[in-house]
Amino acid sequence: QVQLVESGGGLVQPGGSLTLSCVISGPSGNTYTHTMGWFRQPPGKEREFVAAVNRDGRRIQYGDSMKGRITISRDSARNTAYLQMNTLKSEDTAVYYCAADLDFRAVVGGRTDAIASWGKGTLVTVSS
Repeated sequence: QVQLVESGGGLVQPGGSLTLSCVISGPSGNTYTHTMGWFRQPPGKEREFVAAVNRDGRRIQYGDSMKGRITISRDSARNTAYLQMNTLKSEDTAVYYCAADLDFRAVVGGRTDAIASWGKGTLVTVSS
């Protein structure tokens, strides 16, 4: 199993931008093999899929909630995945979680209990 640590959350005004980072660590050679994804959980709501990128960065999928306003990427040399978020709205306020699994389909499949590894989350607050 791998470990995930998110960073980059904070307070941002509506219309602003923010980039989240997720560092993956674990047994040597193991981190490269994982699909990495982002989920979010707004206050009082269920956790929802935001975006995922496979191990070589060639396969990307976005959820419906933020599509068109976000870009996911990864830097394998730095063992880091990024989520760039633009034109943020108040309804984007949530805890954003990084997730990882060997199976791309597990991350994008909609079942959070099927995903092997999770970070602790980083809070994004969109407010004026």
